Amino acid sequence: MPARRHPGGHQAGPARRSLPDARDIVEELTARGVRLQLGGSVHDPTDPVGRLLFNVLAMVAEFESDLIKARTREGMAVARAAGKLRGRKPKLTAAREALLVDLHKTGQKRPSDLAELFGGPVDGLPGDRARRRHHGPCRLGR
Repeated sequence: MPARRHPGGHQAGPARRSLPDARDIVEELTARGVRLQLGGSVHDPTDPVGRLLFNVLAMVAEFESDLIKARTREGMAVARAAGKLRGRKPKLTAAREALLVDLHKTGQKRPSDLAELFGGPVDGLPGDRARRRHHGPCRLGR
């Protein structure tokens, strides 16, 4: 089954679907006249047995998704305890970060110029919060 679009515009894979979402999919398929064939049996989602089968399949899918999430969390906890999960590496070296902060503090460059020079957003600079309130985040270079 193809991934469904969510209000955010991105697609949700099977791991993000929930039982209510599965019921919406079944309603949509029922409106199109779709039936489920398992082996030699054809199940109509409008009759009680077909509805039960669709709901059981949706519950199994949600259970499988929950298992995947739980195993992922457990694996991350083991990796973190072993010191293997350290997070993302910083985009800037310490020297380039010091240069960026110095250029900003001395007023030699505007935040938008710094974003262009350093290839990304410059959120987090001193005084940046007030600037973002009025002008939005500086997201050049992306």
